[in-house]
Amino acid sequence: MGQEPRRASIKGPIDYKNAEELRRLMTNNGKIQSRKRLGLSAKEQKQITQAIKRARHMAILPFTNATA
Repeated sequence: MGQEPRRASIKGPIDYKNAEELRRLMTNNGKIQSRKRLGLSAKEQKQITQAIKRARHMAILPFTNATA
């Protein structure tokens, strides 16, 4: 019944300094993708959310990808 969600392959510990890995877990607009879409556990999703928010605060990742 329907498609199975893809399982995000997370290699090693989630680190806020790894911008390339974190960008892969975000949409084109800069939003964090949902847990269901990524196929993550609640614990993994919380770790990713925390890492992305930290990276945004440290100016490693942009808050949005808007080019106005």
